[in-house]
Amino acid sequence: MPNSKTEGRVPEVRTGQLDVSLAREEFSRRFRERFRDPRFDNEREHIDALEEIAWRNHEDSRKAPRTRAAGPGFADPSYEVAVEWLDARDRIREAEQRRAASSRLRLLLINGAARNDQSCPGEMSKTHRLLTLAREELAKDPGVDIDVLDLSRLAAEYGRVIYPCKGCVSTAMPLCHWPCSCYPNHALGQVNDWMNDIYAMWAAADGIMIVTPVYWYQAPAVLKLMMDRLVCADGGNPDPTTTSGKDASKAKALELKGWDYPRHLAGRVFSIVVHGDAAGCENLRRILYDWLVDMHLVPAGADAMLDRYIGYYQPYATSHEELDRDLAVQREVRNVAGAFATAVRDGKAGRLKRPELEDPRPK
Repeated sequence: MPNSKTEGRVPEVRTGQLDVSLAREEFSRRFRERFRDPRFDNEREHIDALEEIAWRNHEDSRKAPRTRAAGPGFADPSYEVAVEWLDARDRIREAEQRRAASSRLRLLLINGAARNDQSCPGEMSKTHRLLTLAREELAKDPGVDIDVLDLSRLAAEYGRVIYPCKGCVSTAMPLCHWPCSCYPNHALGQVNDWMNDIYAMWAAADGIMIVTPVYWYQAPAVLKLMMDRLVCADGGNPDPTTTSGKDASKAKALELKGWDYPRHLAGRVFSIVVHGDAAGCENLRRILYDWLVDMHLVPAGADAMLDRYIGYYQPYATSHEELDRDLAVQREVRNVAGAFATAVRDGKAGRLKRPELEDPRPK
């Protein structure tokens, strides 16, 4: 709805934060950090040439060097849009179409732990084991397709990255595009953003189950990165040509004319399992619940929400043995999975949905 307090004017865009420009020498130092291994020594001449190109691109702010006209369906069909964004948008649309056309249930299971036995910890996470129990339970249903999003790959796999949310939404909601258009930014070397795959995984799912540990009273960083970057699913602008890319003034004017805050993932059913060893389980479960409900996803019910301590205040070194002994929590996770599948099936059939209420405070 239009904002009467600012009707007829566009608020000033506030600027003047710290200078992030780099001297040539500092850029060179950072660029070359990736090539410190002596195995690169025989290729210094080629590295010098690549650095010079990277520096020119940085100075020219070549955020999206490959673009094409947005085409039909956009407010400005001639506006040049990054090909990576158009590809991500097309994959989301294809995922939504497959979901709508299929009678099968597609479930997305998300491992929110950063621990991975292929990385520094040297041991798998308990979260992986709990998610495996849930997957085994769900796989008993021949009408179910299961995707697994293991966020520990961010800490264990070469080139796997989710970049942080830049907070465009706080400048104006229409400046936050669905899917996110902040990345890639080739001028800053911010490429291979995993979210372009993850958006399509969420879009394809009828139900999402998050299994996560507590890290220092909160969500693990790998999970929080994804959560923040999903803000564009909660009111984001599906047409970046309306804001000429990232024109803050245009976005402010568009929001103040009246923005409908489209919920791009609304209606999907969710389930949550949170575990810890000392504190924070209930708080994190509630945070995740509120986040998903705010995006207009539908809770699978009380039986599909769980927070439990495993090896409460016992040594970290024996935590897997504590899980081995805790047959009750293993059964509880399987029960959660069963309740989740039932709720997703009800949701697919239209028997489980949010009430149709007018939101007096859309945001």
